[in-house]
Amino acid sequence: MSDPTQSRIDSLVKEHKVLLFMKGTPQFPQCGFSATVIGILDGIGARFHTVNVIAEPAIRDGIKTYSNWPTIPQLYVDGEFLGGCDIVKQLYASGELTAKLAPYAAPVVAPRLTVTPAAAAPLKEAVTEAGAGQVIHLSCNASFQYDLSIGDARPGDLSVESNGVTLMVDRGSAARLEGAHIDFVTDARGGGFQITSPLEPPKVRALSPKELHSMLERKDALQLWDVRTVEERGVAKIEAARHLDEAAAKALEQAPKDTVLVFHCHHGGRSQRAAEAFVKLGFKKVYNLVGGIDGWSQAVDPKVPLY
Repeated sequence: MSDPTQSRIDSLVKEHKVLLFMKGTPQFPQCGFSATVIGILDGIGARFHTVNVIAEPAIRDGIKTYSNWPTIPQLYVDGEFLGGCDIVKQLYASGELTAKLAPYAAPVVAPRLTVTPAAAAPLKEAVTEAGAGQVIHLSCNASFQYDLSIGDARPGDLSVESNGVTLMVDRGSAARLEGAHIDFVTDARGGGFQITSPLEPPKVRALSPKELHSMLERKDALQLWDVRTVEERGVAKIEAARHLDEAAAKALEQAPKDTVLVFHCHHGGRSQRAAEAFVKLGFKKVYNLVGGIDGWSQAVDPKVPLY
């Protein structure tokens, strides 16, 4: 390892109280082990700095020599090398990591959330069947992906009670779950828990062909946009859909942000990207047709050709 690389690593370790050398960034980890450690640090609610070793090849090689550890990620706290993913997981499970990071964790309070009676009954039944010592965990990551599970109690988690159900929330999820609502809903596919948070940013919603058909039959206020090429539309199209060419896209950007937008393509990939672009523009009710026009043909209108 060159002297400049060692000096750079020395400087980083001394400057940052909690430092993670990882592959990728916290928002976009480039390996599962890095993603796991980020999830643990986020769950504790610790303030930390990261170094993306993919972007700095010299650091990627040098940190292995510096720590005498062959893999990445690597976690340092107060200048001390703690270990890689497996050791971080062990320290977290034992409560040692939560205690060590307590001085660097932002103050948090237990969120106020609501468990409906419909959700309370199956949750109580599940935790009873799980046996003594098992608790219900609720988490929400930075992308507002929710996880509801049953497992061993974890040090540092916050206890929340609603409708006779006790939920354990990790510190990193607490702020995102303020005002969250947990329900149990049933539809044609069966039953399941539905978790929503008023703090969740708008995102693209999946819409099945049959759901879209029902909306069109009811004459719901929506705009259906086809993002495929002109040539593809010549082969098969949904009559209610308009072609989203460049001019139409620019005009659509000026529409009221509460306009209901539904996008479709051949199988759903291109329309998902288009839908995400309009969410980023501030539109709040954006849907992507699952399976695209192919799914529409198979589930709703077989007269639409498959290609």
